[in-house]
Amino acid sequence: MRVINLTIDRRPVSVEPGTTILEAARQNGIRIPTLCYLKEINQIGACRMCLVEVEGARGLQTACTVPCTEGMVVTTNSRKVREARKLVLELLLSDHNIECPTCLRASNCELQQLSQELGVGQVTLHGERHHARIDDASGAITVDGSKCVLCQRCIAVCRSVQGVSAISLTQRGFNATVNPFFEVSLNDAACALCGQCTVVCPTGALTEHDDTEAVWQALLDPEIHVVVQTAPAIRVSIGEPFGLPSGAISTGQMVAGLRRLGFDQVFDTVFAADLTIMEEATELVQRLQRGGPLPLVTSCSPGWVKYAEHFFPDMLENLSSCKSPQQMFGAVAKTYYAEKAGVDPAKMVVVSIMPCTAKKYEANRPEMNASGYKDVDYVLTTRELARMFRQAGIDLPSLPEEEFDNPLGIGTGAGTIFGTTGGVMEAALRTAAAWLEPDSPSPKIEFTEVRGVPFQVREATVSVNGISLNVAVANGLAAAGWVMEQVSSGAKNYHFVEIMGCPGGCIGGGGQPIPAKGPAALEEVRRARIESLYTIDERMTIRRSHENPAVQQLYAEYLGKPGSERAHHLLHTHYHARVPAGILRR
Repeated sequence: MRVINLTIDRRPVSVEPGTTILEAARQNGIRIPTLCYLKEINQIGACRMCLVEVEGARGLQTACTVPCTEGMVVTTNSRKVREARKLVLELLLSDHNIECPTCLRASNCELQQLSQELGVGQVTLHGERHHARIDDASGAITVDGSKCVLCQRCIAVCRSVQGVSAISLTQRGFNATVNPFFEVSLNDAACALCGQCTVVCPTGALTEHDDTEAVWQALLDPEIHVVVQTAPAIRVSIGEPFGLPSGAISTGQMVAGLRRLGFDQVFDTVFAADLTIMEEATELVQRLQRGGPLPLVTSCSPGWVKYAEHFFPDMLENLSSCKSPQQMFGAVAKTYYAEKAGVDPAKMVVVSIMPCTAKKYEANRPEMNASGYKDVDYVLTTRELARMFRQAGIDLPSLPEEEFDNPLGIGTGAGTIFGTTGGVMEAALRTAAAWLEPDSPSPKIEFTEVRGVPFQVREATVSVNGISLNVAVANGLAAAGWVMEQVSSGAKNYHFVEIMGCPGGCIGGGGQPIPAKGPAALEEVRRARIESLYTIDERMTIRRSHENPAVQQLYAEYLGKPGSERAHHLLHTHYHARVPAGILRR
């Protein structure tokens, strides 16, 4: 293969054609600072931090946009380059709300890190500053325009990765800002609230809505019975803020930490994931037997549900009526568990630990109150839980391993893999196969053909008891949009579709820990988390949702059978169009 030979900082370098100076430097262990760069997603040179000298070129060049050429001579750390970068950084800081001690990104802010690396100890430039625009109306994502550096990463991820394009750069020059169209609140925009923008934002301009203080108040109130549920993806990510490697399985230590925070009961959302499969597999079998409406599309991802309400309102009948595991858990906790424990649900607070910002929005949907009370009172992201552990002086890695409480703490391998793309599909197929093949001594357990990453859309035909099921798994909202367009146009004939709103599924949710190495490490981190979830599944004694003894007990004592009137009242919901059909259709 033909290569390009050039020199970077007096070192000979060889790269493939089309490689930018920035990537060439990185491949050879030379770090060039960036704020706006996301490989193959945002290569626009907006921040100007990656300026370098190129021999023969007029002025400094942005390393992220300039491709390497034969014989090119590049200097990345000259006096001229350092002075230019420092000036650019000082200009950014001169218009930045510098409240580092109280900022949620204080310990992991790329702007702060660059200031230290470039030796900017004080802001010497002064002038006009942007008006601080705070938008917290969604209850899921907080926007603080006073901390925005106009890197446009959020715009690029929303457009190119998620296919939503809810935000854009408005106006020009000094007046430029990042906003939804018509500068409305995110709460009023066609935004999925998935939070992927918060993961790539280099500063504190985009963060999760912080509910930690409200949870502390509940925990410190002796009159309140506070229970907590933890999503499958949390156990393989909560260790990262405490120095553990990506994907470290920290289930036992997490449970111990939650007890030390003061929660009265520590339960597992995996229990509710198994419950979801009981209802969803029943719904799938019924639709197959009755002829539709097909395909059945999963509804566990609240970001996907909101996206569908905005962009595919005429196809909402295809979505499963099942609530997400989070909401099912809340409904069961405030009815079944409350009765068994002798707790007044009016004095019960249900807290969820989720990898997702959209879960905050979901918990506040007005229809999520089947028990007569709000199903879930507060949702904390993984990042918020890590902050609460630190506030309480809890060192997660040093804690002993403890078990979840019963009865809502028993889960299976099927419920565990809900946290990754393809996991919901595989869990449902495990149970559907067992139900549709009652005489089989060993129904199929592992459906590797539907495991979604790294594919954007994974399609397969699965044979169950002689029935061929056409299935699809969509990885992220851009993929979801493509799948639904195919279904809408009649180009594809699926029976069952799983859609995860975030890349990689819940393990890549918008509330997960932000890698210390920045967005460049996201793919590696997500893969490690996924591998750990499948490892947990393989180690489980029970790997099919319908074999969960606690779920069987729930049906025997309270719900009757999957799809019963009581089950439908507590565990199912409805969705509604958020715009007139077709107006925002891609």
